[in-house]
Amino acid sequence: MNYSDWIKKEFWNLSQSLGFHFVPGEEIENRIKRIRERMARQGIEAILVIEKMDFYYLSGTTQEGFLFLPLEGKPLLLIKRELERAKIESPLKPVIPLQSIRHLPLLIQDHYRTLPQNLGLEFDLLPVRDYFRYQDLFSGTVLLDSSAVFREVRKIKSPFEMELMKKAGEIARKVYEEAKGMIQEGMTEIELGGLLEAVAKKYGHEGLLRVRSLNYEAYSWHILSGSSGGVVSQSDSPMGGFGLSPAFPVGASLKKIKAREPILVDFGICYHGYQVDQTRMFSIGRMKKRFIDAYKASKEIHDSVLDEVHPGTDCEALFKKTVRLAKKLGYGDSYLGPPRLQTRFVGHGIGLELNELPFLAQGHSYPLEEGMTFAIEPKIVFPGEGAVGFENTVAVTQSGYEILTPIEQAIFQV
Repeated sequence: MNYSDWIKKEFWNLSQSLGFHFVPGEEIENRIKRIRERMARQGIEAILVIEKMDFYYLSGTTQEGFLFLPLEGKPLLLIKRELERAKIESPLKPVIPLQSIRHLPLLIQDHYRTLPQNLGLEFDLLPVRDYFRYQDLFSGTVLLDSSAVFREVRKIKSPFEMELMKKAGEIARKVYEEAKGMIQEGMTEIELGGLLEAVAKKYGHEGLLRVRSLNYEAYSWHILSGSSGGVVSQSDSPMGGFGLSPAFPVGASLKKIKAREPILVDFGICYHGYQVDQTRMFSIGRMKKRFIDAYKASKEIHDSVLDEVHPGTDCEALFKKTVRLAKKLGYGDSYLGPPRLQTRFVGHGIGLELNELPFLAQGHSYPLEEGMTFAIEPKIVFPGEGAVGFENTVAVTQSGYEILTPIEQAIFQV
């Protein structure tokens, strides 16, 4: 039996036994409908979907290829590798082979008789060299930016997406529970990170946290103990940690964990592409009162945000509320980072990527909507001493919110 015949015969059954959740056809149809509504508003005649998570969102597969989505008519899924898997994974039809990107215009013309007058591309991530290449390929077509179309539609999660995020939250709960039996004085931060990653992968964590960004990689674990938590680095977060080298100067390091110091564990989980983000505090023995009090303040700020989470609440107003409360509690100079290095957000949207809409942030004045999911993460940093924080991923419901990360909220003392 050749490979193609074997895939057609065996892959579906094998994938089901391995726990795959294929995106239902009805789900894809609804997403395409919403994307087209946005396309019509922006005057976009067709979109060529290239970015991997946008491609997955509308096709249900991440096999290498492109999705051509006209404003009207059937989408066209073009696959370079691997065609047979894409046919099984995606509910879209037709799925056709693509030998070279040079063939794109001809294949589109074959299926739709003509090329669109304008074509949307994801300008927020498209390299300049590739832009010029598409300009040459579609020489009579105006290229438009379709980035906002995807960001606006993907900010609202469906019940199917919510269920995957809840399963990610359950994996996170198990990771934090098992962490209590792993942390030992003298082990390094990165050693603990590796152990926790093994636990997470045992339960189905995919190990990769995707970010819609250039030059920013995200990995599963921020483990910052003692002085590591007081170090700021290149990532847009209140603290960065030492990292392992100047080539990767963020997160867990070779620093050894000590008793009574704050141990901040920010461990993101990805399940079937969907992510949740959460932070909890650990300590070997009892932390100093200063850190315990700061943790309580972080929790109070977190809860004050949730008190006002419901459709219609302004995102920027929530951020400003936390800044005022942090100052009132005595942490104005250490909330969200050291002075002059403080971040300007306390919450970020999350789903297929870590930096989706909405942002609870300075300059993001728009309302929360039912179906949005975001991570709320107030953190307090003491330079050279440590950091404390608290974080959950929550979903906005019709009447309020639902926490998607059901992890014990008290400090884990081991």
